[in-house]
Amino acid sequence: MRKATRMTASAVVGGLGLLCVSVMPVAAQSGVELRPVTHIASVASGSIQGVVQDEHGAPVAGAAVSALGATPAFAVSDRVGRFEMRTLSPGPYLVRAHLSGFVASRGQVVDVRPSARASSAIALRHASGGSPPPYPVMAAGFGEVPEAPPAPTDAAASPSPAANAGGDNHGDIAWRLRHARRGVLKDATLPPGVLDDDPADPPSGSGAATIFGRASESSARLAADFFAGTPFSGQVNLLTTGTFDSPQQLFSGDNFSRSTTYLALGAPVGEHADWTARAALSQGDLSSWMVAGEYTTRAPARHRYDIGLSYSTQRYEGGNFATLHDVTDGSRNAGAIYAFDTFSVAPSLTLTYGTRYARYDYLDGSSLVSPRVALTISPANHFRVSTMLSSRATAPGAEEFMPRIENGIWLPPQRTFSSLVAGQPFEAERTAHAEVEMERDIASATVTMRAFRQHVDDQLATLFGINMTGMPPAIGHYYLTNVGAVDASGISAGVRAALANRVHGSVEYTLTQARLTAPDNDNLAYLLVFAPSAVRPGAERIHDVATTIETDVPETSTRVIVLYRMSNAFAHAPLPTGVQAPSIDTRFDVQVRQSLPFMDFSSAKWEMLVAVRNFFRETAADQSVYDELLVVRPPKRIVGGLTLKF
Repeated sequence: MRKATRMTASAVVGGLGLLCVSVMPVAAQSGVELRPVTHIASVASGSIQGVVQDEHGAPVAGAAVSALGATPAFAVSDRVGRFEMRTLSPGPYLVRAHLSGFVASRGQVVDVRPSARASSAIALRHASGGSPPPYPVMAAGFGEVPEAPPAPTDAAASPSPAANAGGDNHGDIAWRLRHARRGVLKDATLPPGVLDDDPADPPSGSGAATIFGRASESSARLAADFFAGTPFSGQVNLLTTGTFDSPQQLFSGDNFSRSTTYLALGAPVGEHADWTARAALSQGDLSSWMVAGEYTTRAPARHRYDIGLSYSTQRYEGGNFATLHDVTDGSRNAGAIYAFDTFSVAPSLTLTYGTRYARYDYLDGSSLVSPRVALTISPANHFRVSTMLSSRATAPGAEEFMPRIENGIWLPPQRTFSSLVAGQPFEAERTAHAEVEMERDIASATVTMRAFRQHVDDQLATLFGINMTGMPPAIGHYYLTNVGAVDASGISAGVRAALANRVHGSVEYTLTQARLTAPDNDNLAYLLVFAPSAVRPGAERIHDVATTIETDVPETSTRVIVLYRMSNAFAHAPLPTGVQAPSIDTRFDVQVRQSLPFMDFSSAKWEMLVAVRNFFRETAADQSVYDELLVVRPPKRIVGGLTLKF
């Protein structure tokens, strides 16, 4: 029966795709990225453009410009010194420029606004105060070599015997090594013969040793050039996290017993691409770590590739029997790889397609594939029409292994989970989604209208605060179960705009008509006991309002981000007899970032972070409408610590 349902859903999705492509011209401007379906906390992207000049005001070509912020980006200045970085998430960015032969510029903070273009002028100074050196070389440390002296004239071609009375070598290579800028090896002694220009008389020793020495020297030179000439940028987070359900739990002694270290490092690849590597480590009764890497192509390019992979592991060393029952060897592992291509078919037509493959070792069917395709057309300036088709597979507990990077916070697995029905294997949730969206830019605002339809098999429900017989209570542990199939369709309208010079945000209203068909098994009995509001008889109408507000206070170098969502369909825990369930419930996420300029050094910037949220799932482009609604009693999560950007 389930296979038949899935085949029917696939046929429906395919028919919708053909209908959307053939009837409605679809769409995109160059460089457009897929936008989240729910648009929770979505803000229009901005850009940075500018020029790189030397100390005399002349343009500098080929300089690598990096911008570190919510969306790390890189660019290379053109022949007139100009550069541009597009599709940047709003917020402050640390912008710097690098080029061999020039002294690196001091970092400058550029504020990117939604649907706006920020400007930046960067000045580089020649390392020697004049023309740039011809090439870098490693000799007694890392540094730049000044220009060689002019070639000798015929009269001076043969130096006098007095000039070489001491046996000194005055060849070109010897001159460069003697005049190289010295580093930590300034007192090193060069072996005899190393300055000889004539290779005909090799140094004494075996040929193999000589070849090995030359190979080592070549490798060291390449490594030196790589680290000296590559404009690396990155971020280090030293965070402490905790979970609480009441003020008493917030101030308990063991609430902040888990610490997290996060490192991000990135650099440009040529002139049109970037690579980024990330890693995170957490310690406590739940020790875990994550590694991830990605490669992205920058605009302008006909093909913009987004390729990446990640791996995460979670090992539990506590005493929660529910967790130990599902984790037989004490650990869970998950990995994923994805590849997407944004193809600019024409200046006003863009096709984005790709897939994501994930593997979870605790699932019976451990391999999950999630393809997606989108087409966008811009028939007129500031107007876009787009359509998207996708098939998304979500593993139970996937957010503990593959969390999205949201406003710079990236955390490894920190919570444990198990099946609500003991002994029942986990089943992945599968969502078939189709949507059509229109966007119109009006001045500094963007107005959106959207219609969507989706079918979900094995919809997941997440239950916190469940006290099972014989199990210790734990607010950091949750139970998962499948609640049946979902058919939903809806429309939404929203606006994103800059409300003032320092405030910008968005608001979106969504009306959804949905029907959830409960399963005919033990899951239904357990849900009626622990979360009866997760069982939805018949069809229901869901009203949803999602807002986001971001503000910057330059006088105090403070940035505040607030995400807020209201809905009439949030599930809740059982209430005492006679107590009426609230008609509207909410979710929130509040972040406060405070710069610490007194701790800055060179081009590194320090800031303090405090965040409190009770959102459980991150926003995804094609998630089920019930994913966040069927999270029962999510505890509040607090994150605090320091961030270093360089």
